[in-house]
Amino acid sequence: MEKVRIKYISDKIEKLRYIDGKSDWIDLRSAEYVKLKKGEFRLISLGVSMELPKGYEALIVPRSSTFKNFGIIQTNHCGVIDESYCSNEDVWKFPALAIRDTEIRINDRICQFRIIKHQPVIDFEEVEDLGNDVRGGFGSTGIK
Repeated sequence: MEKVRIKYISDKIEKLRYIDGKSDWIDLRSAEYVKLKKGEFRLISLGVSMELPKGYEALIVPRSSTFKNFGIIQTNHCGVIDESYCSNEDVWKFPALAIRDTEIRINDRICQFRIIKHQPVIDFEEVEDLGNDVRGGFGSTGIK
């Protein structure tokens, strides 16, 4: 089991935890009250700083209900926090763009994260022909 050192910047949010052991993603909460008008951008504090284990990074994405509940999207679509972002002042944040007028309250769950190992070092081998069957092109598997 890897250890992650965490500093809570806010005492108003719930402590991080797995939800009933059903997912390996962990919810993150807004550590501030935010009121946004349609089209406004804001870095929303998630109220934590962490020291990830050496060789790991964190991926932050919206929860599946974030857009429906709050009308915000994550501007970089997937945030990556590397192990060097680990001081008390390196507070995790959610870059939100409001698609409609909205309010986000302290302790609202707006995103989630998981920790993964760094990608292994790879070597690119240039070839003239990959020699594989054509799958049908980008987006060719249909809707259903």
